[in-house]
Amino acid sequence: MLFNTKGSVGVQERDLIILCIGLMLFVVVPAIVLTFVFAWKYRASNLNARYTPEWGHSTKIEVVVWGVPVLIIVALAAIVWYSTHKLDPYRPLDVPGEPVRVEVIASDWKWIFVYPDLGIATINQLTFPAHRQLALSITSNSTMGTFFIPQLGGQVYAMAGMRTQLHLMANEEGRYRGMSGNFNGPGFSDMKFVATATNEQDFERWVTQVKTSPLTLDFNTFQKIAKPSQGAGVVQFSQVQPGLFKAVIDQFVNSGTVASAMPASLKGERSSERKE
Repeated sequence: MLFNTKGSVGVQERDLIILCIGLMLFVVVPAIVLTFVFAWKYRASNLNARYTPEWGHSTKIEVVVWGVPVLIIVALAAIVWYSTHKLDPYRPLDVPGEPVRVEVIASDWKWIFVYPDLGIATINQLTFPAHRQLALSITSNSTMGTFFIPQLGGQVYAMAGMRTQLHLMANEEGRYRGMSGNFNGPGFSDMKFVATATNEQDFERWVTQVKTSPLTLDFNTFQKIAKPSQGAGVVQFSQVQPGLFKAVIDQFVNSGTVASAMPASLKGERSSERKE
């Protein structure tokens, strides 16, 4: 799926992988070929091969053996430096139009998507217009995971008490598989979602449809749905408590709330540390 990219970021990442592989093959392929050439040319039955037991140095060979890899390493370093800045997930894409902002919360074992500008939210359903920038803010309510849509590009960590960012864009309409790329517990294999890129009209219709849901999402409701569960389906919320995303992060950084969010085993360890 990484090579069947459908997003502008994914295309650049694919091209970068292919370019780096091609440069490294300049060393790998000649080394493999010469292994067979030398084995054949200097076989015991080849009496025409030159026998030079006193040979110990060749400047030309040293230049090739060391010079070519050094040039490739320099080229790779320049490419990586340039691409690291250009493909920085925090860097907005150079595309016209207002981005669609989505706040992503990873939980055990599901994804909660909050659209702060639209006042709606979903579980395990990410919908956005194609050809329009998707600006994602990502955090976790518990264990660390990674937000990953292979065909669109990028793989960014979701960590409790922290906010990471990712900017993506789909080059065409379609349904793309989303997942967590980091093992984080027994429900990891079910921590999947569908990212749907639509046209602007269908996106507006989808937003209108979500707003008809009788469910609302506040912090108390979030704490209930964030409890560990496996194989969670799609759920839609027509209203969202303002600042919910920040509240999820703050529960791990405000004084006195970190311990309440810890697993029981860790609480015991911290208690024993204080006693000591």
